[in-house]
Amino acid sequence: MNTNQLTKYYAVNADNYDQVYAREERFDDLDDLQEMVAELFDGHKVLELGCGTAYWTDLISETAASVYATDILPEMIALAETRGLDEDIVTFGVMDAFALPDGMQGEYTAVFIGNLWRHVRREQQEKYLKSLRAKLGKDVLLVVLDESAIEGETVIARTDADGNTYQFLTADDGERYEIMNNYLTDSTLRKRFADHAKQIRIERLQHYFLLSCRLK
Repeated sequence: MNTNQLTKYYAVNADNYDQVYAREERFDDLDDLQEMVAELFDGHKVLELGCGTAYWTDLISETAASVYATDILPEMIALAETRGLDEDIVTFGVMDAFALPDGMQGEYTAVFIGNLWRHVRREQQEKYLKSLRAKLGKDVLLVVLDESAIEGETVIARTDADGNTYQFLTADDGERYEIMNNYLTDSTLRKRFADHAKQIRIERLQHYFLLSCRLK
């Protein structure tokens, strides 16, 4: 993952990050996902990685016992804090999802990764799952939500030697960024997760997928 390109792109687009959720063609998917996410995290102590502006944090906090919502970008956290979420349930912090600190085992019963998995390099995905297990512990609920490739809309600019796919995206400042976006099939997701997770379930909608599992 080219972290520098990715963080620069999202930092520039922070103020308009939620516009993707205002697209009418995604409303049906989002209605279904909101219900599924709220149900999955009922009563859990949740660590959220890559929370962005806290769109999903808001929904998770309706049923979760607690949510620690984190993002690598201070710009995102600043916007997330303006949602006015219940401070008795939700706390925010700056954290790199790919460099979790030690001492987290037993603190959380669930982890949520929203719109971030497609930025993990294919050849590093299993290593990342292994690191989550090492940092967070056994039997933690892992929920991954991300975008699906849309035929006729998703334009891939190039594919590297490891099979990672890249798109050129124009940010709000007018600059073009090359962003790695890996859109995985259900079978590929299951293969990636099989050695590191159990009870794997995948819900594939038109614009998104939702994967839930337990870390082994």
